[in-house]
Amino acid sequence: MQTKRLSASSYSNTAPLIWSFLYGQNRGKYEIILDTAPARSAQLLAQDRVDVALVPIIAYQEIADVRLVPNVCVGAKKSVRSVCLITNGCELKDVRKVALDVSSRTSVVLTKIIFLEFFGIEPEWQSAEPNPSQMLENADCALIIGDPALTLSNLRKFDLAELWHSFTGLGFVFAMWMTKNPTCDIDFASARDEGLRHLDEIVSNYIEEIKLDRHDFLDYLKNISYEVDDSMQAGLKLYFQLAKKHGLISDNKPLVYVGI
Repeated sequence: MQTKRLSASSYSNTAPLIWSFLYGQNRGKYEIILDTAPARSAQLLAQDRVDVALVPIIAYQEIADVRLVPNVCVGAKKSVRSVCLITNGCELKDVRKVALDVSSRTSVVLTKIIFLEFFGIEPEWQSAEPNPSQMLENADCALIIGDPALTLSNLRKFDLAELWHSFTGLGFVFAMWMTKNPTCDIDFASARDEGLRHLDEIVSNYIEEIKLDRHDFLDYLKNISYEVDDSMQAGLKLYFQLAKKHGLISDNKPLVYVGI
C-alpha cells in the first residue's frame, strides 16, 4: 500500500495538529511535507500531489471536489494574535492602501471583507512579500500572518479574529484538513489531542526561532482553538457568504465533509 502524503504549514500554530505525525504515535506512518506558506499546501492538494492537506479555509471554495475533515482546525473564538493588520499609528477607517501578505488567501479575503463589509471602504490593494517595514514604506496598512506577526513591536496591531468577532460576534476558522477522497481513515482528532498534550515540547521546538517569552508562547498556543465549535461553524458560513457577496470567490459551495 502506498504511503499517504500529508502537507501542512510549519508555522507554530499548526504544530499541535502535526506533532503526532512528526514525533508521536503517527510518526513514520505517513509522509508529511512542511512549508512556511499555507498557500503552498493548498497548491499541492489542488495538484493531487498530496492526499490530505492542512490548508487555508478559503481553498475549500477554490479547489474542485475537495472535502473537509470535520472538527479539527486552526481557529479562534475571539483572538488569534498571529494574523493581524499593522499600521504606523493610523486607524483602519483612515487606511487608503493595504499591502497584503499573500502567504494565506484566507487572511487576504478576510482583510478585504473587513474593509468592504464592515468599514464600507475599499483601499488600494497591493501584494507584497511579508516584510513589515518594507510593506509600510508603500502602504498605510499591512497584513502579516504566522509567526512573524507574534513579535512585531513599535507598530499598531489589529488582530483579524478580534475585528471579525467585534463585528459579527462569531469565531473564525483559518485552516482545516482537506482531501479530495470521499473518506479518510486518518484520525486527525486523536492526532490533535496528542499534540495538545505536548505543548511544552512544541514551545521548546520554536522558542529559539520566534523569541517569545516561554509563558507568553504557551498562552498563545492555548488561546488558539483547534476544534470547531458552533460559533466558529457559523462564522465559517458567514465568511463564505460575505466573500461571495463581494466577489472574492466565484461560488459558495455548501460544506461537505469526508465520510458524511
